[in-house]
Amino acid sequence: MTSDSGDHAGLRLRGVGKELGGRSIVADLDLTVARGELVCLLGPSGCGKTTTLRMIAGFLVPDTGVVEIDGVDVTGVRPERRPTAMVFQNYALWPHMSVFDNVAFGLKVRKVAKAEIAERVEEMLELVNLSHHIRSRPGRISGGEQQRVALARALVQRPAVLLLDEPLSNLDAKLRVRVREDIREIQQRLGITTVVVTHDQDEALSMADRIAVMNDGRIEQVSSPTELYRWPATRFVGSFVGVLNTWSGTLEPDVAVLGDGTRVPLDTPAASAAGSDTEIGVRPEDVVLGRNGAAADVARVVPRGHFAEVVLTLGESTVRAYVSGEAPPAPGERVCVRFRRAIAHADGRLVR
Repeated sequence: MTSDSGDHAGLRLRGVGKELGGRSIVADLDLTVARGELVCLLGPSGCGKTTTLRMIAGFLVPDTGVVEIDGVDVTGVRPERRPTAMVFQNYALWPHMSVFDNVAFGLKVRKVAKAEIAERVEEMLELVNLSHHIRSRPGRISGGEQQRVALARALVQRPAVLLLDEPLSNLDAKLRVRVREDIREIQQRLGITTVVVTHDQDEALSMADRIAVMNDGRIEQVSSPTELYRWPATRFVGSFVGVLNTWSGTLEPDVAVLGDGTRVPLDTPAASAAGSDTEIGVRPEDVVLGRNGAAADVARVVPRGHFAEVVLTLGESTVRAYVSGEAPPAPGERVCVRFRRAIAHADGRLVR
């Protein structure tokens, strides 16, 4: 599913670039999405995610590069002629139309036969579990149900590529989790090639087969959620995805050495970078509180549900640790700290 082979590509972007208002928004971007794969474009506001999605959909024409869907160049093809369908951030439902008519709208424009429209709309509404709202209007159903109507309207077109732009941003936290699970289940059931734009790392980590992290119009890393979190390819990815405690230090073949002499195991040997100046990162779950290690003071404790985030003062550094269990240390308490695993970046790039 993560193959970059063109033979298995549902979507390929090759050297795609776009300027808007005299400013480069996307620059020389390459991305391959396998057939049936769900890829999230993740990054901060203004990094070029939505511009990239709109070029895939055909709403924007790239200044450079090629967009291919199932091996066919669609770079100059109009949006309505592309085998794509988009779910917009604001759902874009017609308030005066029923759920049925909203879902059927695109098929009616394409002059599909009435009997086929009815069959396909009913099939999609059953898929998203909204058959009971077939005659309701959007204003009479919940935000999560509106999102599923928008999804059904996209899927009823039977696109080769499904595009979703910040699909959960208008939902409350609890509903967001449920709807993202619904989207993922439907996507997997249909086996449809899908690209989701989000700035929410939890969404990306929980939904995607792979995540493409964007920064300043470029993709910095495309990896599975596990690899992205464990081995961030750049300093930006490490700091944007999850939390990372950082220090300056040096590397030896199997360990990172912090400025105060603390030695932290490295996942992979770093002999080629031995002795070089670098940035050392430790994830909060790899900060261990116990009887051994360096002395640190507990500044505050933030409950996070099934774990606590403990903010520590260690020398001149502020360190965050994730602690599970019923009795985290109290503010003002002195504890011992050791580090289980380090991530090292030299010149902004992962040392592996």
